[in-house]
Amino acid sequence: MIVRLQGRVIVMCVLSGLLAACAGERPNNLGVRDDRLSACPSSPNCVSSQASDEGHRIAPLAFNGDPDTAFARLKLILERRDDTFIIEDKPGYLRIELRTTFFVDDGEFMLDRVGRVIHVRSASRLGYSDLGKNRSRMEDIRREFSLLEVKP
Repeated sequence: MIVRLQGRVIVMCVLSGLLAACAGERPNNLGVRDDRLSACPSSPNCVSSQASDEGHRIAPLAFNGDPDTAFARLKLILERRDDTFIIEDKPGYLRIELRTTFFVDDGEFMLDRVGRVIHVRSASRLGYSDLGKNRSRMEDIRREFSLLEVKP
């Protein structure tokens, strides 16, 4: 009985270690520099509304009305999501972690008041391909953002 319990404890410790390894370390190269979010790496596990190539490019979140109200609406959407944790919250900038069962991705949102958009970036911390997860997640956020927009 004790041997079986010890075996289970060992298995749980190994699995916990493997899951922690999948999270990866928080990148230190994120944030806004010269009114731009960080560029995507060459791997296909990143999307950005400021990317120039079609493989990484995704549309920004467009809005009507007051920019601060739109950004507050986005923050509310992110706070309601079970998979999302806000890591950094500055005026006009949000940095989040997006969690799945095994992996952690990093997301960023930057308010462009003049362009009347919110630029987005989402990238996997680990691996090469994300099987489209970052793109689909940003599109889900876009749908929620559009649904909550107050129509004039």
